[in-house]
Amino acid sequence: MKKFFSKLKENKFLFKVLVQRDFNRKYKRTVLGILWSMISPLLQLTVMALVFTQFFGRNTEHYIIYLFAGNLVFSYFRDATTSGMTSLVDNATIFTKVNVPKYLFVFSKNISALITFLLTLGIFFIFVLIEDGLSFSFKYLTLVYPILCLVVFNIGISFFLSSLYVIFKDVKYLYDVFAQLLNYFSAIFYTIDRFSPFAQSLFYLNPIYVYIQYFRAVVIYDYIPGLPTHLLCIGYALVAVIIGSLIYYKNNQKFLYYL
Repeated sequence: MKKFFSKLKENKFLFKVLVQRDFNRKYKRTVLGILWSMISPLLQLTVMALVFTQFFGRNTEHYIIYLFAGNLVFSYFRDATTSGMTSLVDNATIFTKVNVPKYLFVFSKNISALITFLLTLGIFFIFVLIEDGLSFSFKYLTLVYPILCLVVFNIGISFFLSSLYVIFKDVKYLYDVFAQLLNYFSAIFYTIDRFSPFAQSLFYLNPIYVYIQYFRAVVIYDYIPGLPTHLLCIGYALVAVIIGSLIYYKNNQKFLYYL
């Protein structure tokens, strides 16, 4: 771990350049540029609200905020892991010629996605501010916890996916299908109270649902989740980053043979 942070410190300038490049490239040749990071989730929210409000939102308290919270967290997860998955292949021309830690490219993609998420989070808080019946409180500070856990979780999944994608290009297509299924099972646009208690408990096997529910508990229902939820948040994050790191380091020396 000490060696890891030492390498990161040695290459902090390169890391900074990579983050700036990834973020700028995302909005290259667009008229609105960085504003798309805020406009895009608003357009998605508008479409989802128009489609789902009549079916699922009539009996759901603060449905727009409920929907926004779910879409916000899931979009960050999908953006970070999808871009992280292709980070090694996309930057192969750099690390095949220059001896730099390959994990910097995975990190840079995740930090770029995190910046977009934080910008969108600001828009989310504006919606909360203007929503009748909701108000800011000290409890909002606890949102730092699930965000940090989600950052670690995304990095772990990115390590796992990027390692597999170097060797098996089919992973990209399989992950697109998996992400779509995960979207439906994350209760983004519906509530789980229509299911049996046993079925409701199964939702907590989905890490993204746990992070989404933490947000909703604090913002909509005005309470801080209990110890089990906190343990699930950190547990999923640690499992993801440990497994992802092990697979990455196991295949690290093999990457050059497939690029």
